[in-house]
Amino acid sequence: MTTPDRGVATDAPAGPGGQVGAGRTVLRVDGLSVGTRQTPLLSDVTFSVDRGERVGLIGESGSGKSLTALAVMGLLPEGLGASGDVRLSARTPAARNLLGVAERDMARVRGDGMSMVFQEPMTALNPTMRVGDQVDEVMLLHRTQPSRSAARRRVVELLGQVDLPDPAHLARSYPHELSGGQRQRVVLAIALANDPALLICDEPTTALDVTVQATVLDLVVRGVEERDSAMLFITHDLGVVATVCERVLVMYGGRIVEAGPVQEVFADPRHRYTQGLVAASDLAGADGRRDRAQLPTIPGTVPPAGRFPSGCVFRTRCTHATQACASQPPWTPRGEHPAGAAAYGHACVHPAGGDDD
Repeated sequence: MTTPDRGVATDAPAGPGGQVGAGRTVLRVDGLSVGTRQTPLLSDVTFSVDRGERVGLIGESGSGKSLTALAVMGLLPEGLGASGDVRLSARTPAARNLLGVAERDMARVRGDGMSMVFQEPMTALNPTMRVGDQVDEVMLLHRTQPSRSAARRRVVELLGQVDLPDPAHLARSYPHELSGGQRQRVVLAIALANDPALLICDEPTTALDVTVQATVLDLVVRGVEERDSAMLFITHDLGVVATVCERVLVMYGGRIVEAGPVQEVFADPRHRYTQGLVAASDLAGADGRRDRAQLPTIPGTVPPAGRFPSGCVFRTRCTHATQACASQPPWTPRGEHPAGAAAYGHACVHPAGGDDD
C-alpha cells in the first residue's frame, strides 16, 4: 500500500491534529470537548481529515479514541454533552456544525455522508436478518438505489468487492452462518454501500486472527481508495497504523498530544507518551524483528476519566517529569510535512536524546 504525494496547499494551522486543506477537507473537528457537567472526558480535540487521506488515531484504552469517533458520528451515550465544532463538508447543507444537528437530520448523514465499521461485527449486524437484506437496507433507507431490485443487484456487487465467495448465495445467509472475517467484510460492505465521504474504523480487526486481519485491512484501504474517501482509523496497534495510514494522531487523557506523518512520528517521536508507545510496540527493530517478551512497558496505568492532571496530561506517568511539566501546554508545533498540513508534538522539558538522565 503506497502513500500518494498530495502536495495540497493549505492555510494556517487549525490545531494540534493538522490543518484544513484547500477544498479537500472532508472532516474538520475544532475544539471538541465531551463530558458531563462534573467530568471532562475530551478536551479541545482538533484535527482534520482530507479527501483520500488515511489518518490513524492511536492511544491506550481510556485515552478517548472511540469517544471521539462517537462524538463525530452523533452517537454519544446518554448523559454526555459535547461542545466545539464538527463539520463534514460533503452532503451536509452549508457544512453545518454536526453537534447542533437534530437526530433525524443526523441519521441522514450517517450511512451516507459518513459511516463506521465497529470492532465486533456481531453487535453491528442484526442476527434475525439475512446479510443481503442488511446491506440493501442502508441503500434503500438513503435512497441511493432507485428500486429494491437495483439495490439487490448492488448487494451482490458489494459483497464481491469485499472478496466474499459466491456473494449471491452468501447474501441469503444469516450472520451466525458466517465466520468472523466474513461478518466483518459484510459490515465493511454496509459501510461502503453509499460511497461515504468519510469512513471511520474503530478497531475493525482486533477480534480477527493475523491472516484474516491483513486481508480485511487491505479491503478497507482498497475500498476508501476506490471512492477517494477520507478515513479515520482507530486502533491501539501501531503496526496497523504504519501499514494502513499516512498521518497519525496520538491521544492521551482526552487530548491529542502529538500528530504528524506516520513515518516521521514513529521514527522520531517528540512527546514522551508517543516515545513510550513506540518503544512498547512490536514495530520492526533494526533486525526486522522484536521479541514481545522483552518490550518495555509504560509505567503506571491510564488515570480514570476526568482525573488527568493539568499541563502535560502524561506527567504523572512520565519518568522525566519536572515541576515545569505542570504548566506545559498540551501541544506545540513541531514543523510541517510535505502535504502542507502542520505536524505537532509536545515541547517536552526533556526531549529525546537530551541530557535528562
